[in-house]
Amino acid sequence: MSDVIIVGDGPAGLSAALFLAKNGQDVTVFGVNKTAMHSAKLYNYLGIPEITGSDFQKVAHAQVQKFGAKIQDQQVTSIEKTAAGFAVSTESGERYESKYLIIAEGKSIKLAQSMGLTITSSGVEVDHNYRSAVDKLYVVGRSTRLTRSQAVISVGTGAVAALDILATEKGKDFVDYDTVD
Repeated sequence: MSDVIIVGDGPAGLSAALFLAKNGQDVTVFGVNKTAMHSAKLYNYLGIPEITGSDFQKVAHAQVQKFGAKIQDQQVTSIEKTAAGFAVSTESGERYESKYLIIAEGKSIKLAQSMGLTITSSGVEVDHNYRSAVDKLYVVGRSTRLTRSQAVISVGTGAVAALDILATEKGKDFVDYDTVD
């Protein structure tokens, strides 16, 4: 059983995976690397003068794996709430469980809808930490801003959700930053 399962391997999902894995959480990311990022060219991402979305995805995948996150090249077909947290089923029929679940499914909101979450014209309804109405279920990225997609915003939503999970687990506010030696 993972601490956190993340459904979606675009900027929001990978950002959450990075923060969580870097801070000792057992993280499994499910995605088939078909994010809209592959059609993007980033010029407006602070700190990166220019990068293609495909190159961004390649770097991000390697970065989260370096910190121990597992990436499963599988499509999640269903999710369910369990006594211990959540279970996801994949297209191959496998079932995986976790304490927390982060949905980062982009503009497709089928999994969020399957959990009975409130959907508005803007997207899936969440609080300021990207918590949904279902305990320990977060929704991040474009799913929460259907008509306003920006990679840098999606990355931020993944980070916010991850820091909220880390704070919950530690029982106090948590920040993640490193210093130069």
